[in-house]
Amino acid sequence: MSTLKSLSAALFSAGILVAALPAAHADEIADLKSAVQQLQAEVQQLKAQQTQTAQQTAATQKMVAEKPASTAPIWNPNDPLRLGGKDNFVKLYGDVDQFGAYLHSSSGANLTALYDGALLRSRLGLTGSRVIAPDYAMNFVLEQSLDFRTGGNPGAGRVFDRQAWAGVQTPVGEFRVGRQNTIAFFDGGKIDFTSRTLGSVVNAFGVPSRFDRDISYSSPRMAGLHLQAHYALSSANGSTVGSNGAVYQLGADYTNGPIDVGYNGLWGNAPAGATYNTKAEYQNLYADYNYGRGKVYLTYVRSNVGPNSGFSNIGGIYSAATGVTTPLTGTSSGINNYYNIYQISAAYDVTEALRLGALYGKIRSSTISNAGAKGWAAGAFYTGYKSTTLYALVNGLSNDTNAAFMEAGSSGPLNSPGFSSADLTGKRITGIEAGFLYKF
Repeated sequence: MSTLKSLSAALFSAGILVAALPAAHADEIADLKSAVQQLQAEVQQLKAQQTQTAQQTAATQKMVAEKPASTAPIWNPNDPLRLGGKDNFVKLYGDVDQFGAYLHSSSGANLTALYDGALLRSRLGLTGSRVIAPDYAMNFVLEQSLDFRTGGNPGAGRVFDRQAWAGVQTPVGEFRVGRQNTIAFFDGGKIDFTSRTLGSVVNAFGVPSRFDRDISYSSPRMAGLHLQAHYALSSANGSTVGSNGAVYQLGADYTNGPIDVGYNGLWGNAPAGATYNTKAEYQNLYADYNYGRGKVYLTYVRSNVGPNSGFSNIGGIYSAATGVTTPLTGTSSGINNYYNIYQISAAYDVTEALRLGALYGKIRSSTISNAGAKGWAAGAFYTGYKSTTLYALVNGLSNDTNAAFMEAGSSGPLNSPGFSSADLTGKRITGIEAGFLYKF
């Protein structure tokens, strides 16, 4: 462009010069006219080149704009375990949760041990998502529990013992199918300051954890209301023949400012020809209030899937390793024993990183005398280190004469190692625990 401007200026100057020299010699005028003609030719040539260059630039820009996005994985240094972009990614994740405990029974027995999973069962997982159309995405989760004390696999016989599901996210909610956590298990953070883990009286009773062949729906939150529904086909034969062995769930959660109230219910059918046909039942009602520096939690549970109920998938305990038995055996009269659990809890944020909490709860049997328990817990959680939580708890659990409840973490009761039945039944258990949770 600058060259073209220079030549144009020279051409203009030459024209003025020719006009200003009327008396010049003929040969000089001829030479000057020749130079002007040459300059004119060069100007035309540069204009043609400029037009061609502009056309090539426009064509290149069009090709770049129309070129499809690269399908090569995108690595993000801020999240090194994730590959992909916003609309298409796969991520490796997991956690390590290890704690030491000193437990004392009023029988005189003491226990000092290392356990896995106070807050979260140690695990390794893979999750991913891919947008397949506007407002539609395919999602999946594969998750395996680990025991970092030994390097063992607590879910022996399964490749992914905790979760293995695929689903589609739509404008009207998410639909999933596979091995999934229950609503009660997933809503643990709304139950008490421990997120319904170690120290929780509700957790000492037990919570139905997850089921195979589970079909679920989760709605968007609309005007503060979130709805969920699950239906797990019979684990005995993978079908819905007479609904035998099937497990179904319903859940609703409503949030309005500092208040959160919710309900989740689970019912499990006995297999065909069962001696006891009573449905397995677990119903939970909760209410939370956020007062600014912490929360107050109230919760109530009614269930008949307590001790000796024949309901296998509770408190982190799996059915058979291959998953072919029914969650409810229908062979135990314990399914006719109902329990009511009441618990109150509060948490206080001392700083942004330090949270203190306490709780008190009771387990009462409505059909068997002296078969309940009462318990308490206090604890502290520190999150001042990146991806790491340090925690310490003290707790107590007093069993009635005919009860043998035991403290439980995210991975189930502290029974590996644990107390004998004689050290639990009718006894008072106190404990001190401290550990860390590291997420990656």
